[in-house]
Amino acid sequence: MKFLSATAAALALAAPLLAPAQTVQLTVQPGDPKLIVSKHIQGQFAEHLGRCIYDGFWVDEKMNVPKQGRIRLDVVEALKKIHVPNLRWPGGCFADTYHWHDGVGPAAQRPKMLNLWWGNTLEDNSFGTHEFLGLCGLLGTEPYLAANVGSGTVQEMSNWMEYLNSNEDTPMVQERKKNGHPEPYQVSWWGIGNESWGCGGNMTAQYYTDVYKRYATFAHDYPGTKLKRIVSGANGDDANWTETCMKNIPLNQMWGLTLHQYTLPTGSWSGSKGKATGFGEDQYFSTLRNCLRMDAIVAKHAAIMDKYDKDKKVALLVDEWGVWTDVEPGTNPGHLYQQNTLRDALVAGTTLNIFNNHCDRVKGANLAQAVNVLQAVILTDKEKMLLTPTYHVFDLYQVHQDAEYLPLQFASPDYAFGNEKIPALNASASKDKNGAVHISLVNLDPKNALTIETALPGVSWKTVTGRVLTSASVSDHNTFDQPNTVRLADFKGARKKGNGLAVMLPAKSVVVLELK
Repeated sequence: MKFLSATAAALALAAPLLAPAQTVQLTVQPGDPKLIVSKHIQGQFAEHLGRCIYDGFWVDEKMNVPKQGRIRLDVVEALKKIHVPNLRWPGGCFADTYHWHDGVGPAAQRPKMLNLWWGNTLEDNSFGTHEFLGLCGLLGTEPYLAANVGSGTVQEMSNWMEYLNSNEDTPMVQERKKNGHPEPYQVSWWGIGNESWGCGGNMTAQYYTDVYKRYATFAHDYPGTKLKRIVSGANGDDANWTETCMKNIPLNQMWGLTLHQYTLPTGSWSGSKGKATGFGEDQYFSTLRNCLRMDAIVAKHAAIMDKYDKDKKVALLVDEWGVWTDVEPGTNPGHLYQQNTLRDALVAGTTLNIFNNHCDRVKGANLAQAVNVLQAVILTDKEKMLLTPTYHVFDLYQVHQDAEYLPLQFASPDYAFGNEKIPALNASASKDKNGAVHISLVNLDPKNALTIETALPGVSWKTVTGRVLTSASVSDHNTFDQPNTVRLADFKGARKKGNGLAVMLPAKSVVVLELK
């Protein structure tokens, strides 16, 4: 049964009256001004996969929506609102089949190709390098390119970098100017391959590090553009991959190391991954349990990196993460189109809290993916567009971008299901440049509210405001007919109590508070 959003929010905020609230003692500790929550933790991902690029960002010129060229502007405006800090492209697995030179020049002359990874879709290359960087310009975001290591060459990558970043009188630069962009693009973020342990070449860690060093040697800086060379890192908790990369690659040859970790409701890549909607509490619980593994996995890789990089110069970039379920019935299995529920929003809030709390090492991340694929923040259907519950979490959490990290101390109550239990509460906090403190709280328990008594030593504040994301059911989601079933509401459950803060945190909710 579906409820109007206002009703759902009211029901959720009344939850403390329906179930006894457990009390949590939480302390916001003083921060270190040198420790910043990088805005790049909130990056997005746009692969040539399903309807992310085509019918997502890049639409038919006859479609009756606001456009610049063929770039869909309502999608752009929605992403601008949440201040997307970087956008990763063209993949993903697609990156190691993509030859950039096929996607520049007059569109009618660009060769077509088959997207063999994702549904054998015919790719016409009408959306290429210039179109992507034009999109990034409209978004005001940092482009993050993935170079083709699996089926490409060192020269192909090197030419791409010269084409984009040089301003000398070379054939590459002359071609860029002929194609309509006289000045260098100055693209600094470069992934050297993608999932080189899998779809990027099925390489061993030892072999990949040798390949990486060769490619990185020819990844040149140009005047005004110092490259951020990014290593294709581990799959999940593969410690050997990270150890081999950190041991074999000189620190001055890498700016970042990636990690890919998805949340599967069933925990299995074979058979059903789990439903996107209409799931029971068993699958809700398993999804959140699997999501929480991110904390231990990040800590494991960070500890290995610390052995070789005590000064934490190399960033850990979790540049693919999110919920991966079975596709929506009746859609192309290779297009990875899935719905997005309040459960997914709770995963997003939890994961971003984990990244914030590891901000000494995690300097970037990319949700998979931005539009119409996996845990998307936006879904489209022809002229229609909706914002998913996950979008609203990014809207809430943008207050943490480039803010000073504030550690939290608390003991979480348990959320138990059957014979298992997980922490019900997760949280993170930061202080922005204007001195406002923001606390993001996630209650994973679908039935029980939490009372949080918060001490804030050293924080001077007078007022507290907040916003909440919740709904009547963890499987509630937005549809094109009812696009506002799950949406943000003002939060009235926080108040000053002496020198502290008292919060009544509803069940199954994400809340961000602002203290001024």
